[in-house]
Amino acid sequence: MTDDVVNIHEAKTHLSRLIERVRQGATITLAKAGTPVARIVPLDPPSPRTPGGHEFTLGEEFFEPLPESELEAWSQ
Repeated sequence: MTDDVVNIHEAKTHLSRLIERVRQGATITLAKAGTPVARIVPLDPPSPRTPGGHEFTLGEEFFEPLPESELEAWSQ
């Protein structure tokens, strides 16, 4: 797709339309008084998340009751 230049005032008015064009692969250059100042570009799709990437074990002490001082701190 082409690299379109859009003035900021027009971009504010039609932001949803511009974002949809960017989602389809367009690159939009924002200009102030005809001078380019910024560019809106599509992002790469996020990589898939895979659960279980960390390995750990819980010791038996994890399952022991908390000391009274700790329980009191949580109840305040």
